[in-house]
Amino acid sequence: MNTATTAEALGKPVPVLSFSPVVLSVPGRPVDLQLRVSAPATGTGLPVILLSHGHGTSNNLSSLNGYAPLANFWAAHGFVVVQPTHLTSSTLTHLVADAPGAPDFWRSRAEDMTHVLDRLDEIENAVPQLAGRIDHTKVALAGHSLGGFTAALLLGAGLTDPDTGNVVHLAEPRIKAGVLLAAPGRGGDVLNGPMAEQWPIIGAVDFSTMTTPALVVAGDKDDPRHFTDMGPHWHADPYTLAPGPKTLLTLFGAEHGLGGIAGYDAAETTDENPERVAALAQLTAAYLHTQLHPGASTWQIAYKALTAGPGPIGQVEFK
Repeated sequence: MNTATTAEALGKPVPVLSFSPVVLSVPGRPVDLQLRVSAPATGTGLPVILLSHGHGTSNNLSSLNGYAPLANFWAAHGFVVVQPTHLTSSTLTHLVADAPGAPDFWRSRAEDMTHVLDRLDEIENAVPQLAGRIDHTKVALAGHSLGGFTAALLLGAGLTDPDTGNVVHLAEPRIKAGVLLAAPGRGGDVLNGPMAEQWPIIGAVDFSTMTTPALVVAGDKDDPRHFTDMGPHWHADPYTLAPGPKTLLTLFGAEHGLGGIAGYDAAETTDENPERVAALAQLTAAYLHTQLHPGASTWQIAYKALTAGPGPIGQVEFK
């Protein structure tokens, strides 16, 4: 990948301010909503990326303390990154194990992001040196694994509530674009792995109404056999089954950690690859920059650099 060209398109990185926890008291939530906010030290009119964590084996990666390889890069290149600790986090299990919605907290996870947007002024004023620097009209969303599931709901996917049978829509119109990283795919007959009965919510999503523009990222070695025997292409379902405009980025050789995006030197990263993580950080930043700044050529430059020349790190499809 021609990283120099992509880096030029994104601009020179700047120092990052990271502040946590920003604590929001939410009525009815069993514990306060805690956030990490990372922002560039300079600049105004800054767009926002909401980042939804997954549900990994490490305690703190599935919280506001995870995903530093992405959050730091995005913030250094002009985004304000807001990371909540969802109720699924291992850091909260001892406090919320018996709370309504456990263990998947699918509705709460999506509602966390709506609370953030409802109180963005409050968050902005709580972080030193950030007040007045955010563009509230430019909001994007990214999520990894279970966070990708949460992102799908906020981008417009429907969900059949396993408890009631009713179809639920939690689309958040203030979110203009999204990135789904190793997200779960379809349900139905294909959801036949050993984890399918434990997590029925995973198969309850209908991508046909997920209309918000999104980049779907899938690793071609990300085998979801614990959910399905469909193989790695299951993770492309949010692209395949959703209406356009959508973009699919398939990363060559990538497993579920996509090279190690959940944290620096994370032991559970089975496909550790710093080059892949760096490329993915650049590509996701470029995609969201172009989506939030229509007419910008950042994404076009980035994906062409990805697919051109020897040793491409992946391939891109559009619809």
